[in-house]
Amino acid sequence: MTIHRREHWLIPSRSAWLLALLLLLALPPAVEAQSAPAASSSTAPMAMPAMPGMDHGEMPGMDHPAAPIAPTAPDMPAMEPPPTPGMPMAPMQGGRPPADARSGDYSDGIAASPMHAHGRTSSGLLRIDQLEAFHGDEGNGQRWEIRGWYGNDSDKLWLRSEGVRSGGKLEDGELELLWNHATSSYWSRQLGVRHDIGKGPARSWIAVGVQGLAPYWFELEASGYAGAGGRTAARLRVDYELLLTQRLVLQPELEVNLYGRRDPQRRLGEGVSDIQFGLRLRYEIRREFAPYLGVNWTRRVGATADYARHDQRAVREWQWLAGVRFWF
Repeated sequence: MTIHRREHWLIPSRSAWLLALLLLLALPPAVEAQSAPAASSSTAPMAMPAMPGMDHGEMPGMDHPAAPIAPTAPDMPAMEPPPTPGMPMAPMQGGRPPADARSGDYSDGIAASPMHAHGRTSSGLLRIDQLEAFHGDEGNGQRWEIRGWYGNDSDKLWLRSEGVRSGGKLEDGELELLWNHATSSYWSRQLGVRHDIGKGPARSWIAVGVQGLAPYWFELEASGYAGAGGRTAARLRVDYELLLTQRLVLQPELEVNLYGRRDPQRRLGEGVSDIQFGLRLRYEIRREFAPYLGVNWTRRVGATADYARHDQRAVREWQWLAGVRFWF
């Protein structure tokens, strides 16, 4: 009897669960069906019936005339400010430059071109570097050294002369006439002739050389010579001017002479013939005129020294100097 009661309780419970499951499965379509009309009803306009008695056209004094339409403004040209007098207006970019336009790559618009040097004007100078008297181991004498030129900055006609007079007679002298052509700012090459005079027969040479300003302001002359009979010679000369003050100048000078073969008639040996070193201190009263004092040392070498011994002359000699230097 108790069992039957239990089964009677369980049957309604299972039916209830099955019914609830069927309701859950059938609920989403029903919800969607209800939401679709609701959405369509919210977007569609609602038809409102005309309300009687609300016709504004029949109401006296309530007719509002239409607002007049403003006329359309005609097209107006673009407004540009008038140009300022004296200030020409031009596009900032684009277009062809005017015919008189200048390039900004060159100063003041001047295009690259060879410089117009004022070096074609001819001028001249005559400078007596040494006009001096000396007192040495072999007695007294005089010495001269002259430099002169005429021409322009590129080409000049040069004159060089130097020599020694001793015992009232001309001992040795030479004269050079050269064409000088500038090869750079500080250097030039020379071509010309040289003529020797003095004791012995005169000698003539073809001369070629260079001269210029070496580093550290040394003035340098290097010359080569060729004469008749296969004779050759060379000379190297270096001097320097040391300014002790603006007017007091100390000038050392070195000269070396060489010969390719012996010349007994002029008492010259082969190879290095003599070396001379001088030191002169001058005071420039004016730039064009300066007296000086100095000392000169001479050393004969090789066969030239042998000739000096044979002639009972000094191989080494010191000389005290006094002279004047001027130019015009």
